Amino acid sequence: MGNEGPASKEIVAAWDGREFLKGPLLECAELIETITGDPELASIFHEGMRNTLETTLSREADGTTFVITGDIPAMWLRDSSAQMLPFLRFLDSSDGPALYELLAGLSKRQFQYVAQDSYANAFNQEANGASYDPEDCCDDPWVWERKYEVDSLAFPLWLAHTVWRRTTRTDVFDEAVHGVLRTIVNQLRLEQDHEKNSPYSFVRNTDLPSETLQRGGKGPALGITGMTWAGFRPSDDACVYSFNVPVNLFAAQALRQLAEIAAEIYDDGQLASDAASLAAEIAAGVAEFGVIHHPLHGDMYAYEVDGLGNTLLMDDANMPSLLSLPLTGGIDQDDPLYLATRAFILSGENPYYYRGSHAAGIGSPHTPSGYIWPIGLAVQGLTTPEKTEKLRLLQLLRDTTGGTGAMHEGFDVDNPARFTRPWFSWANSMFAELLLDYCDLGN
Repeated sequence: MGNEGPASKEIVAAWDGREFLKGPLLECAELIETITGDPELASIFHEGMRNTLETTLSREADGTTFVITGDIPAMWLRDSSAQMLPFLRFLDSSDGPALYELLAGLSKRQFQYVAQDSYANAFNQEANGASYDPEDCCDDPWVWERKYEVDSLAFPLWLAHTVWRRTTRTDVFDEAVHGVLRTIVNQLRLEQDHEKNSPYSFVRNTDLPSETLQRGGKGPALGITGMTWAGFRPSDDACVYSFNVPVNLFAAQALRQLAEIAAEIYDDGQLASDAASLAAEIAAGVAEFGVIHHPLHGDMYAYEVDGLGNTLLMDDANMPSLLSLPLTGGIDQDDPLYLATRAFILSGENPYYYRGSHAAGIGSPHTPSGYIWPIGLAVQGLTTPEKTEKLRLLQLLRDTTGGTGAMHEGFDVDNPARFTRPWFSWANSMFAELLLDYCDLGN
């Protein structure tokens, strides 16, 4: 595709969702209020979903969908997928066909962006040259930022596979997408030996080690593990060690989904086999190098490793995370390794678990110390079978919006009126998904 990019500049009117807001979504909010007896929970839900529909989505002239994450005018392949999570539950509603077109349009645009640059994490709506940092080493005017994050390839696969399984519709999967699927498999395999094979590097003129890669942009030294290399985490921060365990488990799960698409839609047995075998190699690499023995918690997952004996024990609130493995990594909630890891994550042993006068939960080195993330609290609720715990977390989220009635990136555990990113659609969507899960609404 070169620099022609995914679509022309012309933007057609977005689906404003007014009928959806007045119909299925309002009915759902009323059911939520009845089930929970809490009108504030229902109001935060409806307002967050409305905000996503009316302020983050636009339909392009070619029928694709562009999605911003909130207060940044770019589309992240990760965020734009996760923002749609609660909307997937309404594909069987009266507005299901319109929702399908919106979601299918998003999938098409995501795959077009991967075809444009499979190492980039965020893209512009048009070829305007806008970027996070004008000095970044990328001259493609479509690319907002070129941090290589494995979840940027896994999330579009997850979204397309999920929509296909829930609707049985396959019109997203044309021959252009077929080629992108092969690109994804080839790149994840190539990056198993980053040092030898990779053309990718990233250098930013900054004093922040989280914003650039060491060793001239190649990243820290590493061994060979069977896992696939990542330059940056889902938080957009540089990896300390380049084999991020939750990202690799998510990649393995996404490759299994890719194998199903290749076999059942494209009748491409070779691609299906290649994807499945790569998934198995990555999973074996995690089992061999990504599992450690903790003196208090026993065998559990590390967050990052380098294949040279170094491990990083922590979790980050961004998804995919270790906490989110039942949602993203194909791991059962009652898996012993997961339960041991979860116990570590939700304790003071995790350096990014914070407890204060108003809340306790997981934060991130991406935000100030003592700030926890609504996304992390929502994931904590979505990965527990305990209804009372889900409700407790929903009420905690309700009470820590800093008076705004909306979710943020992170907030101070001692003063929720102090927060980062007043407009963060992904967090609103994760709250909505937890509430729908608690109320057992949608498919």
